[in-house]
Amino acid sequence: MSYLEELFSLRDKVAIVTGAARGNGKAIAEGLLKAGARVAMVDIDGDGVNSSAAEFRNQSLDAHAYTCDLADASAIERLVTEIVSSCSSIDVLVNNAGVTFGYPQLEYPDDAWDKTYQVNLRAVFLLSRAVGREMVKRGKGSIINITSLNAEMAFPANPAYMACKGAVRQLTKSLAIDLGPLGIRANNVGPGYFVTEMTARSWNDPEKRRQRTEHTVLGRWGEPRDLAGVVIFLASDASSYVTGQDIYVDGGWLIKGL
Repeated sequence: MSYLEELFSLRDKVAIVTGAARGNGKAIAEGLLKAGARVAMVDIDGDGVNSSAAEFRNQSLDAHAYTCDLADASAIERLVTEIVSSCSSIDVLVNNAGVTFGYPQLEYPDDAWDKTYQVNLRAVFLLSRAVGREMVKRGKGSIINITSLNAEMAFPANPAYMACKGAVRQLTKSLAIDLGPLGIRANNVGPGYFVTEMTARSWNDPEKRRQRTEHTVLGRWGEPRDLAGVVIFLASDASSYVTGQDIYVDGGWLIKGL
C-alpha cells in the first residue's frame, strides 16, 4: 500500500453512519466502505437500509444494516450495545440523520419542534456520548457531525431545523474540547444545497432551483457523493491533527455576497 493509500485508508476501522438508507447518508456509507471500513448503516427505514446494505455487500463491501428510531433515546443505547457486541469496537461515528418540517414561524407546531429536536440534536448528543465511551477505551476515534448552511445562516419558515443545526455546530466544539485529551476528534461537515429527497420540493421548483444554482459559486447543486471525500478525510489518519472544525461542502454558497 502506498503512502497516500495508507494515509486515507480506513482498513480495519468500524464506522456508524445514521440516516444511511438513501441520499447523503448512503453516499457517505459507500465512501467509507470503499476506503476499507466496516460500516454499520442505521436508519428508521428498515426496508431501505437493509436494501442499501445488501447492495453494498453484493459489491463485496462490509456493510451491515440496523433499524433504529433515533427519536427513541432508549433505542439508541440498545443500538450502540448491539453494534459493539457485533463489531467489538467503534472508530468512526457519522451523525447524518435528520428531519425537517417547514411551517411559518408563528404557526410552527409543538410536535414538529419536538421531533426535530429529538432526531437532529438529542440523538447526536446521545450517540456521541454512548459511542464516545467506547472510543475512550481505545484512546482514539473520530466523530463527524453533519450540520448545514443553517448552522450559520437563517432561512425562512423552519426555526427548529435552524436552531438544532446551530446547536449541533456548538455541541461538536464542546465534544472536541472535552474528548480531545482522550484521543477523540470531533468535527462538523456542513452541506450546502444537495439533490436529495429532503430538498426535492426546491429542486422541482424551476425558479427556486435557478436561484439556488446561481447563488452557488460553482454553479450547481451538490450530489450526495460530493460529501464522501471530506468524510473519508475526517475519518482517516489524514486528519489526525484536525478537531473542532467546520468544513462546508457548499459549492461556495457561504462566501458569496453579491
